[in-house]
Amino acid sequence: MKKEVKAQVMEAIAAQLQECPNFYITDIAGLNAEKTSKLRRDCFEQGIKLTVVKNTLFEKVLKDSKNPEYELLFPTLTGNTAIMYAEGPSVPAKLIKKYQKAGEEKPALKGAYVQECAFVGADKLDELIAIKSREELIADVIALLQSPIKQVVSALQSAGGTVAGIVKTLSEKEEK
Repeated sequence: MKKEVKAQVMEAIAAQLQECPNFYITDIAGLNAEKTSKLRRDCFEQGIKLTVVKNTLFEKVLKDSKNPEYELLFPTLTGNTAIMYAEGPSVPAKLIKKYQKAGEEKPALKGAYVQECAFVGADKLDELIAIKSREELIADVIALLQSPIKQVVSALQSAGGTVAGIVKTLSEKEEK
């Protein structure tokens, strides 16, 4: 591969990392054309970009970014490597788990960089599945904040709307 081509590939990888900071390092070697096509289709439907990379070029891009967490992923860059880029932190993990439940060995997780943390090894798959997206975390916080308000509104409604009923209901709640 010529230097110019390598530079273009590295620029493309760096741009992809800027666009989608969450990525999974996987092994898809040994998949036949039909299974590879199905995997690519599933990735497309889930909003995952799947690319096969040369380990040395990917490692060089990671080194150039000077992120210390990336260094933890260097040992995973052996053999055939495919990268799954995604906006959602757990989407690729769920897809890999779906394939495992169907009895497929590939894609196999080697490592991942999700929400500014490196995860190394296939044993981290369940942890990665449990990671919530930003939107899911915001929804959880809103639900927690709404819970006390709902209790107050419920107490006010059950009191019948009179001041004496409201005071009685609130005092009963305090006694419990």
